[in-house]
Amino acid sequence: MFSFFNKIEFWIGLFFVIRLWGITDPPLEMGHHWRQVTGLMVARNFLEVDANIFFPRVDESNGGTGIIGMEFPLLNYLHFLISLLFGYQHWYGRAINLIISSIGILYFYKIIKKVLEEEIAFYATLALLGSTWFVFSRKMMPDTFCMALMFVGLYFGCQYIIYPKTKDLLLFFSFTTLGALSKIPALMGFTFIIWFWWKYKPSKKIMLLQAVFIFFSILMVYYWYFVWNLYLSEIYGNWYNIGKSFAKGSEELSENLLKIAENFYFHSFNSFILLGISIGGILHALYRKEKSIIIITALFLSIFIIYAIKSGYFFYHHNYYMIPFIPIMAIWVGYGLNSISSSYLKTLILFAGIIESIANQQHDFIIKPQEYQKMELEAILDSFMSRNDLIAVNGNGNPQLIYLSHRKGWIANDEDFKDPNFINSIKNKGCKWILIEKNDKIQNVKNLEKKFENQRFIIYKIIK
Repeated sequence: MFSFFNKIEFWIGLFFVIRLWGITDPPLEMGHHWRQVTGLMVARNFLEVDANIFFPRVDESNGGTGIIGMEFPLLNYLHFLISLLFGYQHWYGRAINLIISSIGILYFYKIIKKVLEEEIAFYATLALLGSTWFVFSRKMMPDTFCMALMFVGLYFGCQYIIYPKTKDLLLFFSFTTLGALSKIPALMGFTFIIWFWWKYKPSKKIMLLQAVFIFFSILMVYYWYFVWNLYLSEIYGNWYNIGKSFAKGSEELSENLLKIAENFYFHSFNSFILLGISIGGILHALYRKEKSIIIITALFLSIFIIYAIKSGYFFYHHNYYMIPFIPIMAIWVGYGLNSISSSYLKTLILFAGIIESIANQQHDFIIKPQEYQKMELEAILDSFMSRNDLIAVNGNGNPQLIYLSHRKGWIANDEDFKDPNFINSIKNKGCKWILIEKNDKIQNVKNLEKKFENQRFIIYKIIK
């Protein structure tokens, strides 16, 4: 009667439905709204300015085009395509990511089942569903999106190893390349191919063909990130992050070991129960000399460490940098739970951990009422200025205000607006308005014409 509880599709579907709560919300939640609006700018500009996928642009134009080097904007472009049909809405990106990430988790289950026991795959997938993936797979961010595409591609890669068909080889190449282009950490997923080779021992011809396709995939990713993006940065003047040097990255990590540890012990699962099971699982695998678990862990961890060093400050500063490694930790959970003989006990432990994790992430579904005031900005600005007028906002590095204002221009710090030289410089580059969100550091800007004020915002016109 309850056999569907044993179907992973049921649980993926259930978690999908749960995460539909607030799916149409604008990017106002406290966690990573700044990262989401950056992607939303790109999608909206594809619709309103230029649909060329090779020239993504943001609203922080600084008087220029706003064209920027970034990850390959596949998620943003899908958002744009949906907007062509139905008109632009903030939440399309959330929905696309949720759909693709859910499909990717299903394929994660399928590929783990091909190498390990089905029960391990089942528990590992449930652990992944309840991990940090729970909230990030419903944000307009490419972090789970890219790994999901990689998992789909890896499934076809494994299929090709078992039953060699050209179709599967091409699907393997297409999905893994799109995943790695969407965000470069997805490249770590290629270590699964070595895992599959170890398990199925394919012919040299099959391994060579897959290696050639992987090479071309990596070549395309390299060109996008380290040739094309650098070109965009040089031509259009927007900063592009090519990563830290090994020396600088190692230095930054070594000085912040506690924050790095927090990414592993908390921001991976947001659950100490799941963390305990994952640690127990990998220790048990080492004790039992479970080669399959040890191999994928060693392969993935070696590349993940390089990724962490190249990320430096960003690795410990942003919890979503853990997303690529969490599937490996989920495998540890699956192995650990599978080692428990009592079905009742392991089910109780797993769901206690998932409930703990969701409880620690529930705040991400809640938007503070006062944040909705920001949604009025576009209408306020439309009432007395052109949509084409350039503005400056005191975003302090956060692009949320300029995106919600639906204008282009500058994102500055509070202190900048106290400097007449800064105001003159942006005025000379075409800035006509200044939008200030009041805070403890700034309540007004001197010597400018005030055009609007309410409890939260002040708008000034730069007098010519």
